[in-house]
Amino acid sequence: MIEMHEAESGKRFDRYHELGQYAFGEKLGLWIVVPQTLIVHVGTDIIYMITGGNSLKKAHQILCKNCKPIKTTYFIMIFASLQFFLSHLPSFNSIIGVSISAAVMSICYSTIVWTSSAHKGALPDVKYDGRSSTTIGNVFDFFTGLGTIAFGYAAHNVLLEIQATVPSTPEKPSKKAMWKGMIAAYIVVGLFYFPVAIFGYWAFGNSVTDNILMSLDKPHWLTAVANIFVVIHVTGSYQVFAVPVFDMMESLMVRRMNFKPTWYLRFISRNIYVALTMLVATIFPFFGGLLSFLGGLVFAPTTYFLPCIIWLVVYKPKRFSGSWCANWFCIVFGVLLMVLGSIGAMREIILQAKDYKFFS
Repeated sequence: MIEMHEAESGKRFDRYHELGQYAFGEKLGLWIVVPQTLIVHVGTDIIYMITGGNSLKKAHQILCKNCKPIKTTYFIMIFASLQFFLSHLPSFNSIIGVSISAAVMSICYSTIVWTSSAHKGALPDVKYDGRSSTTIGNVFDFFTGLGTIAFGYAAHNVLLEIQATVPSTPEKPSKKAMWKGMIAAYIVVGLFYFPVAIFGYWAFGNSVTDNILMSLDKPHWLTAVANIFVVIHVTGSYQVFAVPVFDMMESLMVRRMNFKPTWYLRFISRNIYVALTMLVATIFPFFGGLLSFLGGLVFAPTTYFLPCIIWLVVYKPKRFSGSWCANWFCIVFGVLLMVLGSIGAMREIILQAKDYKFFS
């Protein structure tokens, strides 16, 4: 996708759907790309709402043990109130400070999680076998895990929008700086996220929660700080995925529905979007199930095989060449990820819904 940002000489594809239109045509490109990317952005923001609310609740429980319990719904609303304010920043450049803060917080809470897990050590009754008592149950859990892995690469869906903010000249095309940024990002992900998985599983085994911070309790002050860091992280991440939706909504209303581009159009449309994501998050706060479902259903296509299909259409590499084989491998892998991840996630959501008391 970095390479295809300037696939046509003298033109930059600043949106995912623009690249899709270039490859598949004006109308077909929109129908292929827009529904998937829209679900990705909206679904991710719903999950960030849930994550922010749960982390606020956990921090409150740790810092105020004698306080009356507050429903998760209210914490999600508190998190949403901040998004109502930040959503009126005009563009990606406007939220650069929020994005940097989110990235730093991600590194900080990941470090706290794996160091706390390593210090805690394995629980006395820790188990490392499957959670389910049946083989078919463990197979479905494996499928769910595939969907969760796919969700871990959500940022690919806003990669072109981010690259659009990078200056580009014939001598120094944007892809050079973007490649350096992506390599650095993956190194950071590897250094700080893999230890979370390794030490978290070592400490808690198959009893670890979907959000490992919900499993940690001690040291109390450090766990509370980590949850606050998560809130800051998802605050910035919410905006990264919301800005393209705002742009899409406002462009549609101005160009197709003949609304005037006024400040109150932005005010109303953006507040409605935040309110809707908040509403869905309060009704269906199934963090693990939604994570895997979205990962399998739409993140796998938009991350793994849709860019590869576009590459094959645009560059037409020779059959059985390195490029041709690599892209087809990712296409097949992405399709399997989509199907299996979605199946496993649906089962997980159904199981969670059975035990959940709505608006609790």
